Amino acid sequence: MEHTNIIIITRKLSFILIFFSFFYACFELQTSMSGPGLACDPSNGVTRSLPFCRTNLPIQVRVRDLIGRLTLQEKITHLVNNAAPVERLGIRRYEWWNEALHGVSNVGPGTRFGGAFPGATSFPQVITSAAAFNSSLWEAIGRVVSDEARAMYNGGAAGLTFWSPNVNVLRDPRWGRSQETPGEDPHVVAQYAVSYVKGLQGGDNPNNHLKLAACCKHYTAYDLDDWKGIDRYHFNARVSAQDLEDTYNVPFKACVEEGKVASVMCSYNQVNGKPTCADPNLLRGVIRGQWHLNGYIVSDCDSVGVMFEQQHFTETPEDTVAATIKAGLDLDCGPYLAIYTEKAVRTGKLSEGDVNNALSNTLTVQMRLGLFDGAQQPYGYLGPKDVCSPAHQQLALQAAREGIVLLKNTGRSLPLSPQRHRTVAVIGPNSDVTVTMIGNYAGVACGYTTPLHGIGRYAKTVHQPGCSGVACTTNQNFGFAEIAARHSDATVLVMGLDQSIEREAKDRVSLLLPGLQQELVARVARASRGPTILVLMSGGPVDVTFARDDPKISAILWAGYPGQAGGAAIADILFGTVNPGGRLPMTWYPENYVQKVAMTNMEMRAGGGYPGRTYRFYKGPVVFPFGAGMSYTNFKQSLAQAPTTLSVPLLATSANMTTKLNDEVKVAHTNCDSLNLELHVDVKNTGEMDGTHTVMLFSAPPRLAKNTAHPERQLVAFEKVHVMAGAKKRVRLNVNACKHLSVVDEFGVRRIPMGEHSIHIGNDLKHSVSLQTSNLEQIKV
Repeated sequence: MEHTNIIIITRKLSFILIFFSFFYACFELQTSMSGPGLACDPSNGVTRSLPFCRTNLPIQVRVRDLIGRLTLQEKITHLVNNAAPVERLGIRRYEWWNEALHGVSNVGPGTRFGGAFPGATSFPQVITSAAAFNSSLWEAIGRVVSDEARAMYNGGAAGLTFWSPNVNVLRDPRWGRSQETPGEDPHVVAQYAVSYVKGLQGGDNPNNHLKLAACCKHYTAYDLDDWKGIDRYHFNARVSAQDLEDTYNVPFKACVEEGKVASVMCSYNQVNGKPTCADPNLLRGVIRGQWHLNGYIVSDCDSVGVMFEQQHFTETPEDTVAATIKAGLDLDCGPYLAIYTEKAVRTGKLSEGDVNNALSNTLTVQMRLGLFDGAQQPYGYLGPKDVCSPAHQQLALQAAREGIVLLKNTGRSLPLSPQRHRTVAVIGPNSDVTVTMIGNYAGVACGYTTPLHGIGRYAKTVHQPGCSGVACTTNQNFGFAEIAARHSDATVLVMGLDQSIEREAKDRVSLLLPGLQQELVARVARASRGPTILVLMSGGPVDVTFARDDPKISAILWAGYPGQAGGAAIADILFGTVNPGGRLPMTWYPENYVQKVAMTNMEMRAGGGYPGRTYRFYKGPVVFPFGAGMSYTNFKQSLAQAPTTLSVPLLATSANMTTKLNDEVKVAHTNCDSLNLELHVDVKNTGEMDGTHTVMLFSAPPRLAKNTAHPERQLVAFEKVHVMAGAKKRVRLNVNACKHLSVVDEFGVRRIPMGEHSIHIGNDLKHSVSLQTSNLEQIKV
């Protein structure tokens, strides 16, 4: 009996030891990403006096000291996203992979919801926020997301390195990740990138500190996931130097040079035969050499392994590792660098100095974040109260209101009136959805207001989904929807797409509404007693020509994926509490466009029967154009002040060659800082309702430049302004000749055409500016 008791006691003690070991391991993981920091705990007598822990030393000195203390094996474990601890130096494990595309997300393993952080504010999907054309809103969203991320980091629920935003230009309307992007215009995408990154990282910090480390992805020419058997892992994007310079790379350059982003992610695909993550020209040459990235370059997840195992880029895994690190890759999202780097070094394919260079870039970012500052953590005051706060949720509602686009409003059928439209039929597969509204790369929202619930705040609702989902495979319930419309004062159809139709790794093959949705809309519109409003949720464009041309459909709203408060925002616009002011950030093409054009064709410019891409180059009919968007009031624009000439000075080094008027001057051969134009535009609200208006400034090059396949016109500036009914406001817009009036030649060289440039303010105003060199007899071209 005594022997039996000893065995029982021993087993209990073993269980307790196992339990506490497990608890300690969980606690270690939980605190591995939270204050007092990643390392340099002041209670650790061994490390607190080491140079890499001394905050009064320059960061580069601290980084150099730390790298000098690490063994090769320890260095290698820090080349991957799940960096291992170095216990002898008091360094905890760290998970680099966190996501915050439009709110803190749990897509990456570094972020967890639960306990004190059950959710986070889920803003509209990027494509919807982009439709607001409001840079200050984009930065405000970034600030809120960074507040919530820092709060979660302080509570051990997140890291500080976030692989967002996605700044790929939306080239093809079928792309499943259209929703993640700010649209098709390089200037808009670039401005969104700069604004959001500044919001995330804490603005222009003179001390080089970071609130969070943002990441602009996916570099470059990445906009095909899985289309007709062609996937992103095997796709070789054949891109001209011209398209790379004036379309695909524009947002990434702005990210680095203007946004001062801390990281760039290279993509899965190849560009002109080379994987982007192993191309020294794209990484070392452009990102670091030309743009001067102060940060690290990370691979898309498992893309290093994809190079060897699926693209067969090299003969051995060690060759792949050597190629990527030598090209300029610093961090692998995936295990490949951890597994094969040591052998690559031992066999002479890679030097330890190459590893040190990569590690220096990642450690520098971690130190800028304060992860090696011990208890001296910035933003330590942020906590659970700062996540899903009323102010943050209000901003999510405001963002949704600003991003929703009114595309049709026949006879001013909108806004609805709570007095006249007391009963509203709410119909459609997206009429009472929750997670559909937040799109992909989302976390757990603070809560949801669906369209049905939002409309229910204004009127009595009669709800009929019509279809069991957006696939809408049967019409057996259409009759109930028709009855509801026939007996209501107004009908709202909430249709469109969801993640089953478009998402990462799933491109579309058609632009039409899925399944029998079009039949449902048409039948309900015919049966409706009152006005019929079509509300569309989608990331990419949808061909709804039938609805645009159907007189029974009174109005069309596009909501994108409007976030956690999407239903409230939709209802506020339907009933006129809010005046819509959103504009489409992409062209809506007809269905026959995708029947003619393969997704694999990366050319932007039209020619030889090819219709071209985006409003800058596309020649053909549209369902709705880029920039489309209506209001419940009317605005009148007038040009108050604008220069008519601009002198382009030539640098002294370019004074040994001559050219003629109307030739093009290389941007590199002038002083761009002195080539700014300021235009003043007056915006008057001539209607009876307060509203917001976006002033959009387009430029068109001189006639001679148009002959070389340059854009017919391109957006160069925009500004959103709120104007009360009957009032007038002046908007100041800045244009830089190097950045906004230049064109790109077939070699990828940016030049400024001399001669008459046309400035278009929206579709109704035109102004000319003549560009001339300072000395026409001494110009280098």
